[in-house]
Amino acid sequence: MKSKWLFFDIGSTLVDETEAYNHRIQEMIQITAVSFEEFDCMRIHFAKQGLNGDSEAINHFGLQKTPWHSEDEIPYSDAAETLKALKLRGYCIGIIANQAIGSSARLDAWGLLEYIDAVAASAELGVSKPDKAIFERALDMAGCSPSEAAMIGDRLDNDIIPAAELGMVTVWIPNGLSIYHEPSEFRCKPDFIVNNLSGLLSIFE
Repeated sequence: MKSKWLFFDIGSTLVDETEAYNHRIQEMIQITAVSFEEFDCMRIHFAKQGLNGDSEAINHFGLQKTPWHSEDEIPYSDAAETLKALKLRGYCIGIIANQAIGSSARLDAWGLLEYIDAVAASAELGVSKPDKAIFERALDMAGCSPSEAAMIGDRLDNDIIPAAELGMVTVWIPNGLSIYHEPSEFRCKPDFIVNNLSGLLSIFE
């Protein structure tokens, strides 16, 4: 693989957000007649249409979005070892993510920052995925061209499509609600699909 830089999304790519999502849902519905099961079925319904299931379900039920509980996020079990292995193979590691202020501090607390060379986070840069501008800013930070970079993420709409349209190699890791997405429904298909982070080691040798 000719890529020099490997850029990662954070949520549902390096970090498992399941409990954070569930925590927020419980808070949103606690004074409503909506059950967790009803909300869960509705977000899956929207995800199967290639939409952002959580956001669409929140709008469908007319709920008020509550604060995100980042303390509920945990790195996937193979996150650190995969990043370390890729670094040892000579790749530079970057982040392109829609995240609140403090991404680097959270990555450090999770034990991942030591493997990461550049962090392009929406809150700090003032631009969010899927806007290609955040990808271009990250490439500028890295000093590399799109053809020298790969994007790894869970969202076809936010991660794969804009990166592919810029000319980056793309790797889709279907996690969370994105497991219900069908690549053929989107205008760009990922170059590679892996089931977990460890699967990257067979691509980037």
